[in-house]
Amino acid sequence: MKIVSVILARGGSKGIPKKNIIPLNGKPLISYTIESSIKSNIEQTWVSTDCEEIKKASKTFGVNVIDRPSKISGDKSKSEEALLDFAKQIDFDVVVFIQPTSPLLKSTDINEALEIMKNKKLDSIFSVYKEHWIPRWTLEEKPHNWDTNNRPMRQDIPEQYVENGAFYITTKKSLLESKLRYSGNIGVYKMPMLRSFQIDTLEDLKLIEKLL
Repeated sequence: MKIVSVILARGGSKGIPKKNIIPLNGKPLISYTIESSIKSNIEQTWVSTDCEEIKKASKTFGVNVIDRPSKISGDKSKSEEALLDFAKQIDFDVVVFIQPTSPLLKSTDINEALEIMKNKKLDSIFSVYKEHWIPRWTLEEKPHNWDTNNRPMRQDIPEQYVENGAFYITTKKSLLESKLRYSGNIGVYKMPMLRSFQIDTLEDLKLIEKLL
């Protein structure tokens, strides 16, 4: 069984320009997930990008680079479009879709998830963290999915898993048939909350610098 990874890294980030190669403790952000992939049991690590600077930075780590077409690299383009483009060009049985904004991901996370997928005969598995119920409010300052007149007790609400976006693993067959990042018989891989942070803002960057 051939297992590969693909890191989708657009160049057009709006929140933080060139976010995927912004320096984090002296290294480009994308280098952390590249290194985790290389150290894992993955056979090939690929970066899919539309940006020459990201291509250059990625190649310094010895990974494969595939061009992401401009028509699927816009602000409204879905990751699934790039995954399907990748799947139609590259030979593999299982793909690990890694997001470069999760620098706290470890190679052991990937290996353990692949082992769970194999042992449970899953079609897909993705990373999560466990969360206790928190009263949430909308931006319109209204309660979200709860009633202020009947506030539930925290211990009465079942714990939930939350996608942390670090990685999604699926078979090529499932990806091509469903056109989704996960489908079929799906499982989850539990990561600690403290390693589930993603970098979306400069504040996130400053926080993760202290955690690395």
